[in-house]
Amino acid sequence: MEIHDPRQPSQFHGLRGLRGLRGLPGLRGLPRPRTRRTALLLTLTGAVGIGGAVVLVGALPHGDHPSPARPGTLATTAPAGSPGAAPSPGAPGIGDPLLPLDGNGGYTVSRYTLAFDWRAPRTRFDASTTISASATQALSRFDLDFAGNTLHSVTVDDVPAGTTRDGDELVVTPAKPIPQGSAFTVRVTYTADPTQRRHRGDAIGDYGWVPTPDGTVLYPQPDGAKMIFPANDHPSLRAPVTFLITTPPGVSAVANGRLVERAPRPDGRVLWTYDSEQPVAAQLVQMAIGKFTFVESTGPHGLPVRDAVPGDLVNGTKGYRSLTPEHLAWLEQRLGPYPFRRYGVLVGDTDLPVALESQSLSLVPKGDLQGDRVDAERDLVHELTHQWTGDSVAIRRWSDLWLSEGHARFYERLYSEAHGGDSIESAMRAAYEQHDQWRHDEGAPAEPRTEAALFKQVRYDGSALVLYALREKVGEGTFEKIERSWVTKYQGRVAGTQDFVALASEAAGEDLKPFLTPWLYGDRTPPMPGHPDW
Repeated sequence: MEIHDPRQPSQFHGLRGLRGLRGLPGLRGLPRPRTRRTALLLTLTGAVGIGGAVVLVGALPHGDHPSPARPGTLATTAPAGSPGAAPSPGAPGIGDPLLPLDGNGGYTVSRYTLAFDWRAPRTRFDASTTISASATQALSRFDLDFAGNTLHSVTVDDVPAGTTRDGDELVVTPAKPIPQGSAFTVRVTYTADPTQRRHRGDAIGDYGWVPTPDGTVLYPQPDGAKMIFPANDHPSLRAPVTFLITTPPGVSAVANGRLVERAPRPDGRVLWTYDSEQPVAAQLVQMAIGKFTFVESTGPHGLPVRDAVPGDLVNGTKGYRSLTPEHLAWLEQRLGPYPFRRYGVLVGDTDLPVALESQSLSLVPKGDLQGDRVDAERDLVHELTHQWTGDSVAIRRWSDLWLSEGHARFYERLYSEAHGGDSIESAMRAAYEQHDQWRHDEGAPAEPRTEAALFKQVRYDGSALVLYALREKVGEGTFEKIERSWVTKYQGRVAGTQDFVALASEAAGEDLKPFLTPWLYGDRTPPMPGHPDW
């Protein structure tokens, strides 16, 4: 294990074809691009002291660990009318029954570029978001999910656009309609408020920006990304993210994916550039700022593992963080190869009640890593399991959340059984005894009563119980086949409950819909196979 000093600048490997760099200190002198066809406009606000624009041509580098995952599949909204249809407004949401205004209609996002000029904890700062998108219908206007924050300007293809704020919707009217099938670029400049949070009455608690003593971490789940940047915010909608974060000297930034460059600026501030490497849902975006130490190690098959830890917590959290390679190997035996190019634990210097499966960089509160080993490993394995189920295999709609949380809780319990914790049978029997009440109060596992019931207990142990029942029904061998097939077939894609039922039936060689339907949707908990005494 190596302690990496973040003060040492990394090399800017493999990022080719940059132009327009005159206003970006530290990135001068790179070659001009040969083509504009795949250009991505990355624009930073002049107010943050980083003028000019950056255009990236071609793909960002993939790093040194080959990923088995296929490119992410973006969920799209069906085009409105024929290619010659008159321009019309994009829908203000994609119509998820539980959160109908999550996401937006009429376009898909191909990349986000988030530029943050961080100043100090709990202090507002200048920011910009550049969105590269394609119109799936002829658009007269379109929405972005964007809450709070002081809006400064919006342009579409560098031309000022009209805007209206309607609750959490930013309605953008371009100077001229956008034809169906056209690529376009939206740039939003604003003042970000790193104290902006909201509260839920379920397991999530507070979410959005989460201040720490020397910076911040993000908790955007379930729909808090709109408090951080304008987005197309639904778990089925994913796009790559480029992060351009400037910090004061002595303060580090960390984000999803790979550190592309750390570039000192003449004024002593530092520009950190990260690339998510693969598409990521807005609720899984992570951007943390603080006085971090980067602790680097290696997982199975040479997988880079990089933890970001507040300096005074490195030693106190080392014992449990060092178990990550063991956790990766254990899960790979059951679910197949880890689906991303790197992994790490971000230790949050915060009293958050829950951790978060930020893609390739799980946020784990410090308290989770300073107590009992069984509890710590449950939390670590839970968030790591999400990298397969919930991050790589994304849910289609919010009612499919049981597939994400149920799998994470199931493998957390299964691992704990073999490492000093309670048996999974005893945990599932306890869940079985409460399941009817959970169904009554919170809805069946795949049918939450309301959006407020999303992250209640039935979506955790109650949903793990469905998987346990399936294993008891088909046997361990067939169940393992179902699970590996699930994460293999839908790796990097979006899938829902009916996809799981169909795949399980195919893998088991029998129609499991009659068995799984009452478990997933019924008012009462069905009998548990093999346990007539329950």
